[in-house]
Amino acid sequence: MDSPVNVSTVLTLKGFNLSSVGVFPAFLFSTLSYLTILFCNLTLMLTIVLNKALHQPMYLILLNLPINDLTGSSAVFSQIMKETLTNSGTIQYTACVIQAFFIHIYATGSVLILTAMAYDRYIAICCPLQYNAIMTNANIMRLITAVWLSCFILIGVLFYLLLRLPHCRSEISNTYCDNPSLLTLVCADTSINNVYGLVVVAVTQLFANGMILYTYLQILITCFRSKSSDTKAKALQTCATHLTVFLLLECFGLFTIISYRLQNLSPHFRRFLGLMALIFPPALNPLIYGLKTKEIREITIHSLRKKIHSF
Repeated sequence: MDSPVNVSTVLTLKGFNLSSVGVFPAFLFSTLSYLTILFCNLTLMLTIVLNKALHQPMYLILLNLPINDLTGSSAVFSQIMKETLTNSGTIQYTACVIQAFFIHIYATGSVLILTAMAYDRYIAICCPLQYNAIMTNANIMRLITAVWLSCFILIGVLFYLLLRLPHCRSEISNTYCDNPSLLTLVCADTSINNVYGLVVVAVTQLFANGMILYTYLQILITCFRSKSSDTKAKALQTCATHLTVFLLLECFGLFTIISYRLQNLSPHFRRFLGLMALIFPPALNPLIYGLKTKEIREITIHSLRKKIHSF
């Protein structure tokens, strides 16, 4: 017999089991983590926006990465900081759905933005003579629009399929809300949701990994054929930076997806993996690009020195 539909708008988050002693350290850690992510990503964004030397296709596409990282981080940390401070263990159903929606936008956006950046590097290194003709401002805007539109359509359909179903449970065994957690509340057949979710993951991963594998093979071939050691070194350094960020994201994402499929896995470890996937990439991405990309590094250091000397 089916359970009655629960019309309660308040959900219980079982992932938070903080003692009175642990509330302040947890709040301090989450606040400092978010402030670090905010500072690093805003610094990268402002460096690109305020310096005309960086108004190039590569950096205009890169600009979307910190925007996307802040979207995911803000969705997660706003709830975590509130919860660690109040220790209420509850969240409104609407707030939970909104949080989950933006977390999935972040996850999909990260993959597609990095794929777009790989395409840009492929054109720049393998087709340098056609680069300015292909990567015009209009085409860059089309590429960026296609990335964000794809994110909102794919995730919009995912949450339409979720919201059409009634829910009869109110406990989420996680520290934040996402689609798998919300599906555990549903008291109806979720086969369509599960199939669609797996198809979205499979298609985006196959597209992203296929595109990056192809572009990087072509880039490596072009670099090894090049007679200019400076060009080769610069190209490989740029690609290494991009590949580091992509592999970091893929590893955390893969571990998180697998953790939901392993029933015997400790729920505490699953929560830890989920949080790490939402903390580490947004914190490390701007640092990796800032330290490894010569133009960004030099402009950032020069700006900081001017600020220090002005005092």
